[in-house]
Amino acid sequence: MAKKVAVLAVDPVNGLGLFQYLETFFENGIEYKTYAVADNKEIKSNSGVTLIVDDVIANLKGKEDQFDALAFACGDAIPTFGENAGKQYNQDMLAVIKAFADKGKIMIGHCAAAMMFDATGVAEGRKIAVHPLAKPAIQKAIATDEKIEVDGNFYTAQTEFAIWMLIPELLKVLK
Repeated sequence: MAKKVAVLAVDPVNGLGLFQYLETFFENGIEYKTYAVADNKEIKSNSGVTLIVDDVIANLKGKEDQFDALAFACGDAIPTFGENAGKQYNQDMLAVIKAFADKGKIMIGHCAAAMMFDATGVAEGRKIAVHPLAKPAIQKAIATDEKIEVDGNFYTAQTEFAIWMLIPELLKVLK
């Protein structure tokens, strides 16, 4: 039986990355629900396309047991996070990431996802693929130069252009 995935979409989200995950899940019968890391369900892609997702991050808190995996769809995550770190939705995102990881859920992400996994301490000692510009910021995890990394329950891609390489690995654990 296929697993169920909670997909976090930052605002603005990288549409190429987000839709690679969503299309893969849809085409392979993997149930998913999208959550905006924002105050409302309407977010934008990096290219300005308006998207309406299923719910907001605040409503995912405490529901980790309803899902088998968490996917972090990056976008302008770090600059936006830096500008809005104190906002409740960002605090909720960090709490959700930690809660999913603490329960041993499958953790999926690309680009700055590794930074969020590292910032929460959940990827400590794990090899993670991270955007080359973000690599110096990794403190607890092991940032590599690989396009993708699979280390235990962590599945990371360096950028949205490497997600296609990660998908076969994801399908092995999600189908």
